[in-house]
Order: sequence, then structure tokens, then C-alpha cells
Amino acid sequence: MDSLEDQLVSELWARDVRFLMGRQVSSTPLLAPAKLIASLAQSQNARVRLSLIPLLLRHPEFSSEVKKADKSLLAQPSQLVLRFYYTAATILQRKYWDRLGKLFGRQTQLPDLFSQKLGVLLSENPDEALTNLAQRHQVLSGQAINWHGTYEHAAERLIKHMEKFK
Repeated sequence: MDSLEDQLVSELWARDVRFLMGRQVSSTPLLAPAKLIASLAQSQNARVRLSLIPLLLRHPEFSSEVKKADKSLLAQPSQLVLRFYYTAATILQRKYWDRLGKLFGRQTQLPDLFSQKLGVLLSENPDEALTNLAQRHQVLSGQAINWHGTYEHAAERLIKHMEKFK
């Protein structure tokens, strides 16, 4: 990882999001949340971009910062990354509500900000909603990736790590 990615990992660690390995440069956050969110979405590293999901699951209060970050992202690919990963986090939060509550206490629910803009209908069933989102992600990104598995991996890795150290 380069120095920018090291800084982003450090920012995540300072916010109690231990999703990526790296070194912690500072124990206190240095970037404003909207800047961190935008920087993660713009990263050249896929794992760094994916860390948006754990960040949002750990800090749902950043949803208003996501709106600011979205407005600052003019590049289509970065904006799509943010919108898809944020929407995945909203679904995953519902799916893992009880486990997340045991880890982090009572949290605010992430509001749906982007499903209409992405052209995705979110069903009540989280797995069905993730599948719909993943299919749309494949279409809009042009990448035949297992997005559903990617979203799940991000949530499960955060939850399992936090449960191990709780």
C-alpha cells in the first residue's frame, strides 16, 4: 500500500474499523468523515474501497457525511462505488442488526439514500435485496464480479473480528 492508503487505513483504525491490515499513523482521526468517505470511494485499491461498508456499519451516524461525499465525487466510477457500497451497507445493517447491536450498542438505522438513483428496488428480504443490488452493480459497472459475496465478505469480516475481540 502507498502512503495515501496507509493514511486511510490509519483513519479507519482510529474510528475502530479494523478491516484492513496496515499501520496506524495516528490514534485520532485526522480527516473529516466526508473526506474519508470520498477518499475511500476514490481509492485505486479494491479492498480500500470495500472498507466503506465496514465503516458505515460501524458508524451509521456518517450517513449525512455520505451525502456530502457523494456531492464532492464528480467522477462517475467513484460515485457509483460510494452509492453501491452505501446501499449494500444499509441492507447488511438490517440483516445483521442483532449482531451489530451486541457489538456496538444501539445504533441509528442507515437511511436509503441511493436505491432510486441506482434503479434498484429494495425488498424486505435482505438476501433478495443484496442479490438485486449485486445484479444492478454488475450492469452499471460492467464487471461480472460476485458483488453479493463481496458485500457479505465486508460485513462478515468486520463482525467476526469485532466478536473475537469483544
